[in-house]
Amino acid sequence: MSGVKEIVLTFSCQDSKGIVAAVATLFATLGFNIKESSQFEDVERKRFFMRTVFECPAGYNLQQIRSIFKSQGDQYQMDWNIFDSECKPRVLIAVSQWGHCLNALLNSWKNGTLPIEIVGVVSNHTVMQDLTEWYKLPFYYLPIAPNAKAEQEAQLWQLMQDLQSDFLVLARYMQILSDDLCQKLNGRAINIHHSFLPGFKGAKPYHQAFNHGVKLIGATAHFVTADLDEGPIIEQAVERVSHINSPEDMAEIGRDTETVVLNRAVRWHAEHRVLLNGSKTVVFSR
Repeated sequence: MSGVKEIVLTFSCQDSKGIVAAVATLFATLGFNIKESSQFEDVERKRFFMRTVFECPAGYNLQQIRSIFKSQGDQYQMDWNIFDSECKPRVLIAVSQWGHCLNALLNSWKNGTLPIEIVGVVSNHTVMQDLTEWYKLPFYYLPIAPNAKAEQEAQLWQLMQDLQSDFLVLARYMQILSDDLCQKLNGRAINIHHSFLPGFKGAKPYHQAFNHGVKLIGATAHFVTADLDEGPIIEQAVERVSHINSPEDMAEIGRDTETVVLNRAVRWHAEHRVLLNGSKTVVFSR
């Protein structure tokens, strides 16, 4: 196993004195150098979160570093992981018939600004096949036959295994995933919802917003859970609208917001900046 140049350590645990010092001392003793570090204490839950980037001395591989840190992780009962910062996560993108979020992700990936390896695009329609293949990526068509959604989801799950996908991005994939698939994808699936959650969940949120006369519309990127549009929120943004805007106007205005929000969420997750905190997240964004 080859050596690593830089690692990302993430962990959460019950808050107590000396955690940061213990972690810093351990790695300093081994000759590691701190390049970037962020921490947060959830005062209400008395839980501590930390993300640190270390430059590694020569001769260490990822397995060795994890083995060295394990005793400290056990000591503080941490939920922890260590990643090679140069290793890009493998991502499968799911889409239906709207391509704005997909195109933005593919463009950022092609330009090298999105630190992921896209392994393919899957869809229940063929509308986005030409776009996908223009980027020289494989396209997987998994239609949903009447009363056969479970079979299609089984194919989707198997595809993730075959492609060794680290996580799934629902880029306006207009299907509600089953509880079973949501459980399998826990913490490994990001959805973009065209609304500023928790308001206007479910279908046609722009029409719901129009009927309520809102002055701000937004988009929300969140982890997928069995509870529809209620997963831990990663990123949100809003745009101003007024009484002159129709639901169609709002949808058009909102599409740009959706692309920006989803790109940020995917980037932060790929960089291991998103830590789960119960029904919420801690996001160490740049």
